[in-house]
Amino acid sequence: MSLILALSALPDPRCGNAQRHNLLDMLVIALTASICGAESCVDIADFGRDREALLREFLDLPGGLPSHDTYSRLFRLLDPVAFAGCFSAFLDGLGEDGPGVVAIDGKTLRRSFDRAAARSPLHVVTAFAAEARMVIGQVAAGTKESEITAARQLLGLLDLKGVLVTGDALHCQGETARLIEEKGGAWLFTLKDNRPSQRAEVEAWFADPLNRPGSEHTTTDAEHGRIEVRRHRVSHDIAWLLSDRRYPHEALMPGLATIAEVAATTTRDGRTTTTRRFYLSSARLDAASFARAVRAHWAIENSLHWVLDVGFDEDRARNRQDNGPENLATLRKLTLNLLRRTRPDISVRRKRKRSGWSDDFARTVIGQMR
Repeated sequence: MSLILALSALPDPRCGNAQRHNLLDMLVIALTASICGAESCVDIADFGRDREALLREFLDLPGGLPSHDTYSRLFRLLDPVAFAGCFSAFLDGLGEDGPGVVAIDGKTLRRSFDRAAARSPLHVVTAFAAEARMVIGQVAAGTKESEITAARQLLGLLDLKGVLVTGDALHCQGETARLIEEKGGAWLFTLKDNRPSQRAEVEAWFADPLNRPGSEHTTTDAEHGRIEVRRHRVSHDIAWLLSDRRYPHEALMPGLATIAEVAATTTRDGRTTTTRRFYLSSARLDAASFARAVRAHWAIENSLHWVLDVGFDEDRARNRQDNGPENLATLRKLTLNLLRRTRPDISVRRKRKRSGWSDDFARTVIGQMR
């Protein structure tokens, strides 16, 4: 599926004179403007006026160029679930290199609150294919407290066969693990104090010198005046966690096959500290595979959330009404996927700048919509 085909299937929420401008034209202009650096509906309208010659190369624009109010109304009315469904256009070929890591995580759009309507900032849960660095799904959670339910809704929409789903401790839930298993995937979750008894037991197991992990793997990073040595240890000896003689009403994790620890020793400015993190997984990972999966999970922070905040200024986006915040969040992620598809040798920041400066360069990115 091409992105243009996906966009053309979206239901038009407008009626009457509001349909003066073609829906597909408006969405393509908005995406093209976002590629070239636009960050708001005003920017999109200004871009259309300034780059009309470029746009008319592939759009007829029978109704002329829309105003910023027209874009604002469209994104307020557009069905956010249908718009987010356009991520399916980027799924082709993602599994060709074998099972990969899909990270799920939530992010709050901090400036999307609306005091007048007593509306909290929008919280969005995203599924991110770590190796491909592509967003493959998004669901609005409303608030951080509802992130668990939104994550399950999102996972239910995805084909998880052969995929390792990673998440932080918030998602270390039996029902979430069961859903992933039923969809044909495996899971890897951080274990923290929201499961206090289990965390204490796993920590005690790795602290006991008589226990022998199945494998170990060490990695070292040195950057920005900091040296970090991470020691990864895994064990498949989990029968003691599944015993029928344990305490009643214990929240079990379906398919549990691996317990793991990361001991990170950091040296900075002559001071050394050590932190330990613990994990549960349904995949029988060795230490090296576990280390790669943990690192892949952090790609959602470094390659998505950080890029959206720094490159797209998402944290300061002020659209607050109706479906506007969610739909513009989808627009930014679709833009990022398009930019990642072309010219992998240069950064997203440079691609946006060069698209804004050069029609020739912009055409190479716009061509990824087909």
